[in-house]
Amino acid sequence: VQLQASGGGLVQAGGSLRLSCAVSGRTSDTIVMGWFRQAPGKERDFVATIRWRGGSVFYADFVKGRFTISRDNAKNTVYLQMNSLKPEDTAVYYCASNSGDYVGRDWKAYAYWGQGTLVTVSS
Repeated sequence: VQLQASGGGLVQAGGSLRLSCAVSGRTSDTIVMGWFRQAPGKERDFVATIRWRGGSVFYADFVKGRFTISRDNAKNTVYLQMNSLKPEDTAVYYCASNSGDYVGRDWKAYAYWGQGTLVTVSS
């Protein structure tokens, strides 16, 4: 399984970005897709997860109402629409996947990882 994240960049506070994560390889092993982020000097934080089948979504409290995770099954791609961005959202954003039905925040439970895409929000 290969995950390719893209869409990061520099944006002003209040702006929006959409991240994409394209999945290739043995996609049947990716039951749950997720987004995590890691700011410099901090631990990797859970952002959101989604099930390919059914589309159930789960969010960290700090992104509810601002971020939306979605998927396009035909394109094997997961998205993270980020609105009302704040400087504290600055981080490297990673997409991840696991082959079980775990949708939680423990990043160690996710077996597959993309390379990360940097999001910088200026004040």
